[in-house]
Amino acid sequence: MQLIWEVSPIIQKDYYYKMKWLIDIYGRNIRLTDERFAHIEDDHPEMIGQAEKIMETLLQPDIIIKSKTDSEVELFYRYYLITPVSEKYMCIVVKNRRDDIFIITAYFTDTVKKGEVLWDKK
Repeated sequence: MQLIWEVSPIIQKDYYYKMKWLIDIYGRNIRLTDERFAHIEDDHPEMIGQAEKIMETLLQPDIIIKSKTDSEVELFYRYYLITPVSEKYMCIVVKNRRDDIFIITAYFTDTVKKGEVLWDKK
């Protein structure tokens, strides 16, 4: 699935961000800017072409953990048997400020971080 970008009213340093709105398991609109998506693909090259898994992980996570270091951050995890880097969890790092919820980053990992469980598929 391809992400379709919209021009956003968010302006920083004379740059108009393009963004995509994604939906999570709670039905919330999650903002993903083109800048953050570029960061995800540039810093984690194994994430290139993984837009569908990002959307799937937000909508159908296995578990959601509250970050131990930032009370506004939620970590969405979903396990995948097939990824560009073998069997892994996808982790989507979401910042939840009451009126603004957005993706910070996303990556594949071997483990789920410890912390308060906000939601569990079990």
